[in-house]
Amino acid sequence: WYHDNLTRHTAEALLLSNGQDGSYLLRKSNEREDLYSLSVRGKDSVKHFHVEHTGTSFKFGFNEFSSLKELVMHFANEPLIGSETGTLIVLKHPYPRQVEEPSIYESVRVHTAMQTGRTESDLVPNAPSLGTKEGYLIKQGKIVKNWKTRWFTLHRNELKYFKDQTATEPIRALDLTECSAVQFDYSQERVNCFCLVFPLRTYYLCAKTGIEADEWIKILRWKLSQIRKQLEERNATLSS
Repeated sequence: WYHDNLTRHTAEALLLSNGQDGSYLLRKSNEREDLYSLSVRGKDSVKHFHVEHTGTSFKFGFNEFSSLKELVMHFANEPLIGSETGTLIVLKHPYPRQVEEPSIYESVRVHTAMQTGRTESDLVPNAPSLGTKEGYLIKQGKIVKNWKTRWFTLHRNELKYFKDQTATEPIRALDLTECSAVQFDYSQERVNCFCLVFPLRTYYLCAKTGIEADEWIKILRWKLSQIRKQLEERNATLSS
């Protein structure tokens, strides 16, 4: 579980995308040559703890170990770590170096082809918004309150959901100009839930992870802010 030249960003991506709560790895710190970092995943976030190599020993917290073997044995027998923020994390799953590392970068999808003979100013109004997103979410039914996995796509001011990723026709298309709020929802028994508030219905959705839910909420809130901004500009133009 020692990863020699892993960066902080890559360690976080690996533990979040391919690990689980309690997954951990050791890497060289980006700060100093004599420092190592113990990166541990807990509750959909990654914490980093310094391990200092003095040349003759390893210091971790208030403990000092004469050898690397002694340090490893300490983690095996005392896996509970407490951070300054009060977070307690148990080291459960060493993340081995000899695994097929998952891709930590999302692929870029081009939605509109450039057309020749047009200037940049001509293309901008017709180009798709950069704020596009798609992925699976679990949605609560309107009448029967069961939960079903649906494929969601966000494009311009429309949030559509389909039966699955292969479906060509959406089950429903939600007009975000009618949405008044997007927020985390803690009323459900499930975790990582959020809701979209419309005049006639509130939609309850759940993501696989808290990070994924946070990404959906951020981009949807950004969409709503852009819609309000456009409406205010339009009203200002009409009034003048």
